Amino acid sequence: MTPSMPAARRPALREADAEAGRQLNTLTGWRRFIDGPPAPPALSSRSAWQRMSASERNLYDEDRLDHHARMLTIATSFVEKTAICGRRLVLLNRHAISARRGLIVSGPAGTGKTIAITQLGHSHELLDQARHPHLTDRIPVVYVTVPPAATARMIATEFARFLGLPVRARSNMTDIIEAVVGVCTDTRTGLVLVDELHNISLTSRHGAEVADTLKYFSERLPATFIYAGIDIAESSLLSGTRGAQISGRFTLIPSRPFPYNSEWKGLVATMEDTLRLHHHRPGTLTGLDRFLHDHTGGMIGSLSHAIRGAALDAILTGTEKITKKSLQDIPLDHTAHTTASLATKTATCR
Repeated sequence: MTPSMPAARRPALREADAEAGRQLNTLTGWRRFIDGPPAPPALSSRSAWQRMSASERNLYDEDRLDHHARMLTIATSFVEKTAICGRRLVLLNRHAISARRGLIVSGPAGTGKTIAITQLGHSHELLDQARHPHLTDRIPVVYVTVPPAATARMIATEFARFLGLPVRARSNMTDIIEAVVGVCTDTRTGLVLVDELHNISLTSRHGAEVADTLKYFSERLPATFIYAGIDIAESSLLSGTRGAQISGRFTLIPSRPFPYNSEWKGLVATMEDTLRLHHHRPGTLTGLDRFLHDHTGGMIGSLSHAIRGAALDAILTGTEKITKKSLQDIPLDHTAHTTASLATKTATCR
């Protein structure tokens, strides 16, 4: 008889399973993403809110904190462009025997690259489910990230990890690759998303081997490959013989900070509509859209971080509203600060 698991280990393992279920680069996490986030919590009336007991208030606030902590996905023009281009490539590759074409999404950090490619994957998977409603053994999309200082074995292991395939210390590269190719072929994988591509450097032996491994996967799998990474267009990945092979097969879509225009204003308005705060006056953020653009440098990632962070603080401190000062109190990434400072200097020079 197999001995039972020590009770002390069970919570830790459950927590590890739950954490894996939140990661996009596991099949469980990806399917959770496809199912979509829970519905936003309803905002109680002020009288009902004030009558809540301490325990009721804690649970109510926890629901709102969880809601504001989630990354909001907005169908920006960049997301739509990526989706259209990706869909076109999937169709063009459908009957290709070799030399399938792919897509590279490249640009500065915080400009929505991961959002764009995962939304492409989301729409592809939903379309596959609609076409095959009674088949549950399909894996239409695979999503992997390139680890820092990756080796060929590491990237092959990332594919295996997404699929839930065991990788043992004695497993060689051929075993791992053949297992991945076999499962992806059997489950009709049609789209492979490879994020964090900037972690590959063709100037190193390991980086070149990773690029070769991805190319081999793309030749073995009847799928469209989508790459995303920071400033790929200016990196070594598109130079030299290997780089020429990549650039000759892949369409490049650049991501950029948003200009201050009607779309930016719409982004701010959409994010404000998702707030669940009791004392926040509607229109406050739309009235600050110019400030928010200057403050974040037009980076959608920084905009989302600032608004969600200020919303969390509003609940935790009991102010229940977002102000210009509370937005300024949220530390932003260095890229946003640099871009915002550069924009300010440019405007001053004019």
